[in-house]
Amino acid sequence: MKFNNIKYLAILTFSLLVVSCNNDDDDMEMVMDTDFSGTYVQKDQMGRPAVNTVFVSSDSKDAFNTTIPSEQNTAFQSMFQTNLTGLSPAYANEGDANALGLDAASFTGLLATDVLNVSLDGTTTFYDGTNVLTGRALADDVITVELLLIFGGEDFTENPTLSNDNVDGNDKEFLSSFPYLANPW
Repeated sequence: MKFNNIKYLAILTFSLLVVSCNNDDDDMEMVMDTDFSGTYVQKDQMGRPAVNTVFVSSDSKDAFNTTIPSEQNTAFQSMFQTNLTGLSPAYANEGDANALGLDAASFTGLLATDVLNVSLDGTTTFYDGTNVLTGRALADDVITVELLLIFGGEDFTENPTLSNDNVDGNDKEFLSSFPYLANPW
């Protein structure tokens, strides 16, 4: 009998604690004292996912991340090309190109300027077979496209085991209105 009384007392105490909690911050006015003065420093760039991660050598990450895009090609294209040709057998021979018809120098020249292009009057996509780097739609399989352009050769058939991340969709559908992304799990 004593044990039951202790259980009832514990349940009653817990219930009082839960019931006595309130949301008294609803009427509070949010006061923000934001100071935007000072010097701001860019810390990271990722206009095109994985490009920075794959093509910028470890000892150059900080320099790349703080270089403005208009200066990146001049400063980093040769590093990108060296890393691409060392990484991908699809560029092993002089004149090898990817499905866009870009050889190693041209392709890395495009990639070294790490920006996300946006078409204001056409299709927005990372790659859809016709449009290339005209933006990025949420459903674009960006990593597979990058793998295909890096490893797939002229017709996307070279190195098939390296040319697909095998993630073919999201675990949830996108929403039809803003914010478009589904709630997390």
